[in-house]
Amino acid sequence: MLIDNLNNKQKEAVLYNDGPLLILAGAGSGKTKVLTTKIAYLIEEKKVSPYEILAITFTNKAAMEMKERITSLIGTTARNIQISTFHSFGLKLIRENANLLGYETNFSIMDSDDSLTIVKKIMKEMNLDPKVYNSKAIKSKISSCKNEMITPQSYEKYAISEYEQITLEVYKKYEKKLKNSNALDFDDLLLLPIELFKNHPSILEKYQERFRYVLIDEYQDTNEPQYILSKMMSAKYRNICVVGDDSQAIFSWRGANYQKILNFEKDYKNAKVIMLEQNYRSTKKILDAANCVIKNNKQRKEKNLWTENEDGEKIKYYRAYDGRDEAHYVTHTINKLKEKGISYEDIAILYRTNAQSRTMEEELLKENIPYHIVGGFSFYQRKEIKDLLAYLKLIHNPKDNVSFLRVINTPKRGIGLKSIENLTKKADENNLSLFESIDGGKEASFKEIIEKLIDIKEKISLTELIDKVLDSSGLKHELESEKSLEADIRLENLEEFKSITRSFEAREGEISLEDFLFEVSLVSDKDEYDSTNGKVNLMTVHSVKGLEYDYVFIIGVEEGLFPHMNALMEAGELEEERRLCYVAITRAKKDLYIINARRRVLFGHDQINPPSRFIGEIDASLIESNFHEQKRKEEETIIIGDMFREEVVDYQVGDYVYHESFGTGRVVEVTNTLISVAFKHPIGIKKLMKNHKKISKV
Repeated sequence: MLIDNLNNKQKEAVLYNDGPLLILAGAGSGKTKVLTTKIAYLIEEKKVSPYEILAITFTNKAAMEMKERITSLIGTTARNIQISTFHSFGLKLIRENANLLGYETNFSIMDSDDSLTIVKKIMKEMNLDPKVYNSKAIKSKISSCKNEMITPQSYEKYAISEYEQITLEVYKKYEKKLKNSNALDFDDLLLLPIELFKNHPSILEKYQERFRYVLIDEYQDTNEPQYILSKMMSAKYRNICVVGDDSQAIFSWRGANYQKILNFEKDYKNAKVIMLEQNYRSTKKILDAANCVIKNNKQRKEKNLWTENEDGEKIKYYRAYDGRDEAHYVTHTINKLKEKGISYEDIAILYRTNAQSRTMEEELLKENIPYHIVGGFSFYQRKEIKDLLAYLKLIHNPKDNVSFLRVINTPKRGIGLKSIENLTKKADENNLSLFESIDGGKEASFKEIIEKLIDIKEKISLTELIDKVLDSSGLKHELESEKSLEADIRLENLEEFKSITRSFEAREGEISLEDFLFEVSLVSDKDEYDSTNGKVNLMTVHSVKGLEYDYVFIIGVEEGLFPHMNALMEAGELEEERRLCYVAITRAKKDLYIINARRRVLFGHDQINPPSRFIGEIDASLIESNFHEQKRKEEETIIIGDMFREEVVDYQVGDYVYHESFGTGRVVEVTNTLISVAFKHPIGIKKLMKNHKKISKV
């Protein structure tokens, strides 16, 4: 039977299907297993139609994995279940009702870069000084307003200062430009369905009838529009099941409000609450450490993770001299793990801010350790890919002014800024798109290229269309003519893009340009991540949510860094930092390493931070025996101007060292107190004190 391999609490969660249900699932407690089994149980045992189930999760990758798991339980029936992200579901609702929302069916979706481009264009038109008015900050404020469901009209009462008045004006113009381009941004994918349901109750009722069972994963990460959409969809039948963990709420900066999960029982009277506290991922010591940290938060549901797994090793704590020493310790330990037969892909290095990765990357490269940055530079963000996508978007929606401006002169066609200014003026005066405004000049030949591509887009396959775009636009010819390594790499990326479309066609059969563009627009960095290929995984603690590794290194665990200095003055923000630490700890399955440095250079500044308070919150018995000694040393005053290390460093002839001023060199002579080091020309050989703070072994 489906529930035979579940524990008692998991079984209870699967079997309860009569009204609102809150499943508080601790880290590693098998929540995905419960969700997938619950959906399979509804279909197989309760005879619910797969068409009546709506399952929401937070990444496309997670949605795909969920569908695969359910397919393995009940077969191909699973394909008929609506399993998607909130944004994908919102897009489905908009596509099916575009005309009621005032959009043409071939609308475009702007990514964050496109949105920023529009904001910059508006600011330029308003003659705003970019040194005074930051375009990213204004764009971020607009997004925050939309996430809190504040329209330009309702923002007027908040816009008191001159800066807020300017932001309001940009917001109004931004919304108008989107509408004129028949385009939506990411926030609209959540807002427009709510607008649709409010203005057309019969449409809401149609979808309530269609989706009688609503299941939502990672409920602690929902923002206001997602929360309202959930309530609207489940209002009629109240068959809503939400799964989450308030202790893993780490996205308030994105508009998520973890109070929603704490208030679920107030929102849904007579709601059933089931706690999943048995962890299947980590050792006892790792779990005990996580519990030690999180219990210091006041705003939380009381629960205690436990496991039948082995006790495991104590947590290793290393206090490095500086950032370079920290990175060296990590790579040295990784090399030791590798010697024991541990695979690189089972190892993760976590940090609080992206800026910390640079020193770590340098050390990994030096040691020839392959690595992959999760959430790094996305394939879809590469210039040549964005150029190709802009052509495809313009073919799909000729009113898309952002895509038009990106490719009108890419590759170079001799269309100058003056021509574009005249075109823009003409478009504004006649309330037309830039594409519609073309009636002569060099722009006309560009218009002809696009029109020919529009004519054939439905007569050939998607991959064939891309070939036509690359040829007729001149993109391919330009790169081939360059004959440089960079141009070759870009050509390879364009070929790789075609392999993506081929895989879409193989999976979906015939796929339209529209379907493909919508699918690609919803891809996130996390969706692109592939945990295979034998590389160490580097990422921020935010990016590691939902992932797990046998061996986890958390670096930079210092006051001011983790917890971040921006959170130190505000209790609520400090609690979020602690939840972030809890997430980091609970990613580790077998071994956890916590590392920090006495001093480090970050953002160009040499700074000294004491160890993080989170280390002090972990019971000392859970940490390697030298922890007490480390803590005692930390209580001593660190004098910034101190020139020498306390510890004696043992150097041998042939050792490589790193000097903050001279770089890397090799030891050629050793005396009681001095070493002679040969550095690259023109520095040459230098005599240095053995325990000088500016020098360290590499």
